[in-house]
Amino acid sequence: MIVIDASPAVHHKAGLGRYAEELIAALALPPGATKPSDDLIAFYHDARSATPSKLIQSLTCVATAQTPYPWRLRALLAQLLNLSQDSLLDRIHAPSGELPVKPAQPGSATDGRRTVFHATEHLLPRFKRLKTVFTLHDLIFRFFPQHHLPRNRIFLNLAMPLFLRRADAIICVSEHTKRDAVKSYGVPEEKIRVIYEGIHPRFRRIVDKTALQAARERYRLPERFILAVGTIEPRKNLPTLFAAFKALREENDALTQEVIVVGKQGWLHEATYRAVHDLGLTGRVRFLTEVEDDGLVAMLSLAQVLAFPSVYEGFGFPPLEAMACGTAVISSNAACLPEILGNDALLIPPMDTAAWASALRRILTDDQFRADFQRRGPVRAARFTWQKAATETRAVYAPVWPS
Repeated sequence: MIVIDASPAVHHKAGLGRYAEELIAALALPPGATKPSDDLIAFYHDARSATPSKLIQSLTCVATAQTPYPWRLRALLAQLLNLSQDSLLDRIHAPSGELPVKPAQPGSATDGRRTVFHATEHLLPRFKRLKTVFTLHDLIFRFFPQHHLPRNRIFLNLAMPLFLRRADAIICVSEHTKRDAVKSYGVPEEKIRVIYEGIHPRFRRIVDKTALQAARERYRLPERFILAVGTIEPRKNLPTLFAAFKALREENDALTQEVIVVGKQGWLHEATYRAVHDLGLTGRVRFLTEVEDDGLVAMLSLAQVLAFPSVYEGFGFPPLEAMACGTAVISSNAACLPEILGNDALLIPPMDTAAWASALRRILTDDQFRADFQRRGPVRAARFTWQKAATETRAVYAPVWPS
């Protein structure tokens, strides 16, 4: 039996939420299945504020009412003091006041069965009857501590070594993340399996002119625009993109009209907004915090280019999703991005404003150069599927309980 932490999915946590939601869907409904697998239980905390998808609601669920910070503290103390949290899964039910979850027969959630708990969001409860798998997405807090809030940094510095040591197996979402884990914490390589994340099939180029025009009107998109996608936080390095855009405007204002940023506000976002004002780009840079996936696909199909100047990523969904839509991509060459994007995106040092301006200029003015990236992108993106990720993840679960 597999208990998988659906918390980032039911609380809609950007990349971590996408990972949990899509992996659960692929595990629950493999090709040819007509109903969800009965060996999968979804776990989540803060049940009162959770909004599970229909698929997650269709699974057997375990929910706790604890809100995020008490829940994180409880898990950390359990790890530090070696206190079992197995009772979390003793009964599958909906405690009074929580969102309804699918009830199970009375009795233990495990009932002596071999059970694996899969931690998907950098938080691992202390279980003693269960084996555990831990997904490590990145170590941003270690390499760029200034990009984290102090309380998050303190928590992760204390907790991450314990989580990695106590997990029976570790999934890393890129070879780069694996190298970081081995270098930073001495994790044995044989304990780690690299499993790339996937791109949902909805990300494909829209050619229907009516649909594109509807999206253009809905989001007030200009004829020519640069698109950036991601949570608005310091490591996304958007001020470098804004400075490069300003340089382009001063050289030739007709090349592109706006930078459109799609993403929710993250922590420490104030400097990103301030950069727009300081660079004199008010009215030329626009932030859209609420865009559904279908709207994003249309925006990707309309954009001249996707720009992704992030200084650190564990995997990086937006450039691959853009590639799947046949959009030319200019990306940072930092962290895992060269590994994931290969030669099918234009890779630039993240902090080199002049290089970003030059890359944007060429993409926007050289039709053949841009078309080559548009052609190669979907081929690259097709390598990354959630069904492949789910198959490889199930292959990690199996050896955790030796026969």
